[in-house]
Amino acid sequence: MKFHVLTLFPEIPRAFFENSIMAKAVDRGLIQYNLVNIRDFAYDTHRTCDDKPYGGVLGKRVPGMLMLPEPLSFALDSVGVKPKTERDETTTGKRRVIYCTPSGKPFTQDLARQYAEQDELVFICGRYEGIDQRIIDLYVDDEVSIGDYVLSSGEVAVTVVIDAVYRLIDGVISSESLEDESHSDGLLEYPQYTRPEIFRDLSVPEVLLSGHHEKIRKWRLRKRIEKTLLFRPDLIEKARDSAVLSEEAELLLKELENGNGSDPQN
Repeated sequence: MKFHVLTLFPEIPRAFFENSIMAKAVDRGLIQYNLVNIRDFAYDTHRTCDDKPYGGVLGKRVPGMLMLPEPLSFALDSVGVKPKTERDETTTGKRRVIYCTPSGKPFTQDLARQYAEQDELVFICGRYEGIDQRIIDLYVDDEVSIGDYVLSSGEVAVTVVIDAVYRLIDGVISSESLEDESHSDGLLEYPQYTRPEIFRDLSVPEVLLSGHHEKIRKWRLRKRIEKTLLFRPDLIEKARDSAVLSEEAELLLKELENGNGSDPQN
């Protein structure tokens, strides 16, 4: 998998690629990245990459600044991205051009899995009021939102998406670690504990110390359902609609919904 990041501030995503699990994935050749400074493609002496938006009325201009289309288009050209009308399978392959924006479609774990199947992902990092719509119309495959809020840094949003995607690439993280994670099967993750056994008068649940694998498995499933019901009941409905809940999970869910889900081992 190769990530291309088009940005005005390459030092922001560079720190992400050069540290922790990502750095190890890069060293092992599982991940490649290319940071493209959009200012390198500005054609004036001041390397200008933004200007006032059109559309002012009654003598008042539209507030904020908008990223210019020319430097962005040249930056996209530099990584081999053609306008959508000029693409074919031989020139694009398994590649997506993604623009993170609050007005995009919600970014989900399912979408992360789809992106993880691509050979290359090209990200455009917005700034100020965003980017010229013509760049979106000509080049962008997906407009994606990481949440219902606004950031000043497109680099932060892009890094979030990359982080969710790269860990799903084969070999980056063990498959066992991914199995019971939040959103892996419609449920949130169970609570986890480490040493010491007692911390500020709070003990690790007895069942986790029992060594009884089947009891631990059932406890974890129950806790996942309890947490999802508490924090994200919408995910329960979605999982039911998609028929992804196991029969065992459905039975536990009904017990909890009916108030019969006592858990003597906490």
